[in-house]
Amino acid sequence: MPAKPAPIKKKLVKKVEKAPAPAPEPEAAPAPDPEPASEPSPAVEAPPAESAAPAEGAPVDAEAVAPAEDATPAVEGEAAAAPPAEGGEAAPADAEAAEAPEEPKAPSPPPPPPKEPTSAPLDLFVEDKNDTSVTIIWSQPEVIGPSGLDGYTVEVCQDGTEDWKASNEELQKSCRYIIKNQTTGDRLKIRVVAVNSGGRSPPITLPEAVVVKEVADRPKVRLPRSLRQRYVANVGDKINLTIPFTGKPKPVVSWTKNGQPLERGRVNIRSTDRDSIMFIRVAERDDSGVYEMSVKVEDFEDKATLTLQIVELPGPPASVKIVDTWGFNVALEWTPPKDNGNTEITGYTIQKADKKTGDWFTVMEHYHRLNATISDLIMGNTYKFRVFSENKCGISEEAAVTKDEAKIVKTGIEYKAPEYQQHDFSEAPKFTTSLANRATTVGYSTKLLCSVRGYPKPKIEWLKNQMVIGDDPKFRQICVQGICSLEIRKPVSFDGGVYTCRAKNNHGEVMVSCKLEVRQPVVVEAEKK
Repeated sequence: MPAKPAPIKKKLVKKVEKAPAPAPEPEAAPAPDPEPASEPSPAVEAPPAESAAPAEGAPVDAEAVAPAEDATPAVEGEAAAAPPAEGGEAAPADAEAAEAPEEPKAPSPPPPPPKEPTSAPLDLFVEDKNDTSVTIIWSQPEVIGPSGLDGYTVEVCQDGTEDWKASNEELQKSCRYIIKNQTTGDRLKIRVVAVNSGGRSPPITLPEAVVVKEVADRPKVRLPRSLRQRYVANVGDKINLTIPFTGKPKPVVSWTKNGQPLERGRVNIRSTDRDSIMFIRVAERDDSGVYEMSVKVEDFEDKATLTLQIVELPGPPASVKIVDTWGFNVALEWTPPKDNGNTEITGYTIQKADKKTGDWFTVMEHYHRLNATISDLIMGNTYKFRVFSENKCGISEEAAVTKDEAKIVKTGIEYKAPEYQQHDFSEAPKFTTSLANRATTVGYSTKLLCSVRGYPKPKIEWLKNQMVIGDDPKFRQICVQGICSLEIRKPVSFDGGVYTCRAKNNHGEVMVSCKLEVRQPVVVEAEKK
C-alpha cells in the first residue's frame, strides 16, 4: 500500500527538522561501547546528525559514525522526493503522524550484583591442644554479603616461614576445627579464611605461634567432705572410697600408708583420668592408718590425707573387785579393758545377781568412772557383780566378774509385828432394798426382787400368805451376793397374794413383804361375737 509509508517518512522528516539538538541520552555516551554501537538503532530514535558528532578530542568510531551520515541524506532525499500535496492534501498525513503513539521501549534487565568475598572471620583462638593436635575455634565474619558463605579454609605453616598449606581438604562448615597429625614441639602459625563464590576473604591469624604440646593443668585433689574427717568402719565391712581429682595431662597417682608405699595385697587401688578408688573387700583392724594420695603432673603435685579407722567391740575390763560392804551398800572398782576395739571406751555397764536366784539385773548403764557404789541391796542376801565395757560399736561380749561375794548381814535388828485388834464384822440381817407390789397377767412369769446384808450370811426363806414356799417347783429362789429373787412361773389367779422374804442369822431376823396381783387377760368384744 503506497499511502502508508508516506506518513512515516513525513514523521521522520518532521522530527529531524523540528527536534533541536537534545542532550545526549545516557546510552549515547561520548565514548560508546563497541557492542551497542554495532547494533543498528531504529530510525525513529536516531538523533540528528549534529547531535551524533563526537566531542572534540574524543576517539571516533568509524562504524558508529557512518550510519549516522548515511541516514541524514536518505531522510532528506525522501523528504525532497515527497512534495507536499496541493490544496492541503498533506494535512491529514501530518495529523496521522502527530496522533500515532510512540512504540514502547523494551525494559533492559537489571545488571547482576557484583560477586564479593566476605569480611575476615572473627575471634580466632586456641580451645585446646595436646601432643599431636591443636583445636581452634572462631566466629563467622561480620559482613557476609549476597554471595553467602560456603565454608572456611584452615591454613598452617611453620613458625619463621610463609609456606601456608591448607589443613582441611574440604571446606569446613562449622567454626571449630582440630588440626591433627602434628609433631610434638612444633611451632605453628594458624590462620582461617572464609570462602564463597566471590573468592577468599581476608585471613584472620593467631597473634602468636602455637606450640604443639599438651597444656599442663595443675593437679588438684578434690577430697569429699565426708573423708575430710576420720572415716570409721566396723571390722568385716566393705570399703569403697572414690576420690576425684583434676589435672592435665593425665596425672600420675600414688598412695602411701603411714608414710610407706602402699602394699596392694589387701587394699586395691584403681585410678582413671578423673578419680582414684580405694577398695577393701573385708576390712580388718590392720587396715587402719593414715593414707596419703598424691597426684603429679610434671613438676606440679597435690596431696590429700585420709584417716581410716577400723573398729570392733571392746574386750571386758581387766579386773573388778569388791572394795567395801556396809549396810545395804557395796563399793566396786575395776580397770580399763586391755582391748578397746581400736576406739575409745565410752562407758561401762554394771550388773548384780542374787546368789539364791542367779539372775542378773542391770543397776548402771553408760557409767564413765572406774569405781561405783551399789545401793539398795536386800539384807540377808549374797550378791555377785560383773562389769561390761562399751565403745562406739556397742557393749563387750564378755564381762569381768567379781571373785568375792558381798553378803548383806543383819545388824541386830529385831522385827516386832504390831498388834492389831480384829474388827468385829457381825451384823444382824438388814434389807437394803424392799419388795415392791407388783401386778402381772395370767400366764406371764414374773420376779420379786430385794437385797439384804448381814454377817454371818443370813438364811433366806420365802413365804406366801405366811406359808413357807419350800421347794415348790413352780417357784425358783435365788440369792447371790445379797440379791434375793423369787421367780413365779406362769402364774394363775390362785398365785396372787402376799409374798414375804425372811432373813435370819445368829444376830436376828428380819422380814419384808409385798402384794402380787394376777389379772385375767383382756378379751376384745369383737372376738366374743
